[in-house]
Amino acid sequence: MTAAGIQVTGPEVDGAREVLTADALAFVADLQRRFGPRRAELLAARAERQARIDAGELPDFLPATAAVREGDWTVAPPPPDLRDRRVEITGPTDAKMLINALNSGARVFMADLEDANSPTWANMVGGQRNLTAAIERTLTFDAPDGRSYRLADDPAVLCVRPRGWHLPEKHVTVDGEAVSGSLFDAGLYLFHNARRLVERGSGPYLYLPKLEDHLEARLWNDVLDAAEDALGLAPGTIRATVLIETITAAFEMDEILHELRTHSAGLNAGRWDYLFSLIKKFRTRPEFVLPDRNAVTMAAPFLRAYSDLLVATCHRRGAHAIGGMAAFIPSRRDPEVNERALAKVRADKERESAAGFDGTWVAHPDLVPVAREVFDAVLGDRPNQVDRRRDDVAVSAADLLGVAGTPGAVTEEGLRGDVSVGIQYISSWLRGTGAAAISNLMEDAATAEIARAQVWQWVHNGVALDDGRPVTADLVRAVAGEELDALRAAMGDAAFATTRAEESRRLFEQVALADDFAEFLTLPAYDLLD
Repeated sequence: MTAAGIQVTGPEVDGAREVLTADALAFVADLQRRFGPRRAELLAARAERQARIDAGELPDFLPATAAVREGDWTVAPPPPDLRDRRVEITGPTDAKMLINALNSGARVFMADLEDANSPTWANMVGGQRNLTAAIERTLTFDAPDGRSYRLADDPAVLCVRPRGWHLPEKHVTVDGEAVSGSLFDAGLYLFHNARRLVERGSGPYLYLPKLEDHLEARLWNDVLDAAEDALGLAPGTIRATVLIETITAAFEMDEILHELRTHSAGLNAGRWDYLFSLIKKFRTRPEFVLPDRNAVTMAAPFLRAYSDLLVATCHRRGAHAIGGMAAFIPSRRDPEVNERALAKVRADKERESAAGFDGTWVAHPDLVPVAREVFDAVLGDRPNQVDRRRDDVAVSAADLLGVAGTPGAVTEEGLRGDVSVGIQYISSWLRGTGAAAISNLMEDAATAEIARAQVWQWVHNGVALDDGRPVTADLVRAVAGEELDALRAAMGDAAFATTRAEESRRLFEQVALADDFAEFLTLPAYDLLD
């Protein structure tokens, strides 16, 4: 399973021999050698940008790319099976989740190798094997309780989200350097499946996460061009939807679409990571302090500006605008909880469809009918509403940065929620599960990042709770201890001992309280994974 300059250090796991062939590894290694140095330069540029923000600079629309924003151009038209994306479901790549999502009735399934995935070696290799089996329609799963899971005749269109540019794959080195997680994930998927998908009348479709500017989009465009050339695919065969989930990318939506225009499949409003990005980028600035995360809704003016700008930009360029995640997980025991939550989901999807979005995201199959009903009411027989120009939208830099005045308070309940979710999610992630149902919500790395970043922001900016108590490191540690005690009491000592909860608490306190802000909690957490 190795070729010249390539070393695989991961343990033997199911699927490795099929996925990590010599030719596949050579393909990934070629991408790493060609594009790894530029990736490193762009990550360094992120750090330089952060230093300028820390020194007082604020993001703005780029004068150097004004001609792109003002130009008359469009992206390539969508392939036939991506014209209608009114409901998309997301989830990890284990066999059961893949089958349920593909059978959910959603138009598109985004199989997630990133935020909803814990990047254990078994998950990364097994996920690739499962994706190929799903494309071949051979994927099955037999549960211990006797239930069998098989693919339906008309599954959702498959998209795949590789890891972001910042994440490595430590189990594979090329010329002594850990390969980029992005290039490993996308490279293996494209090598094994791009031609399979084309032969079946579809294509290789990706979601690209965590981009911070158009130069990072340019790097992806060059990677996709190189992959098409190496695999003998026609130019533009690979399509990519970019998640606008950083505040800096929000100022470069036109430029990002322009860089990827032959590969572009639109933009997605990745609102949870967007909130995390705002907190992270302006973490030392008191005017950017946010209230409890559950109090910050898309009705907040700065989020409405971001949302409207995304739709207007996409439709001006002939691209799809895909809305944000509904993360509610229905309760099997409490119909009242479901009724209240589903009403909120419906209202959120009505807001998106009325704003001009062409589709939306859900995290659970039970939410597909609600989202579909809302978008059906607006779209009818039309596949999308890309032709609906939002010429009424005029968004300034001040609008995107207008966080001050966001309604809501900083409360003990909000602090406890952040601490509890952060620790429980890290515990789940360290045990190999990256999509964790906590209190009827599907939490992933993005929401855990909001939780720990918000705690850091409150502590380091001297924020007080609405009852007057300051949010201090000692208070956070006390709350963490109380939340773990409550969890132990609810689970019992034996079950609690299997959760890695104490280890998770230490990591949470590290990334929420240390003077130096960790760019991503998944980076130190990755060192603790097998």
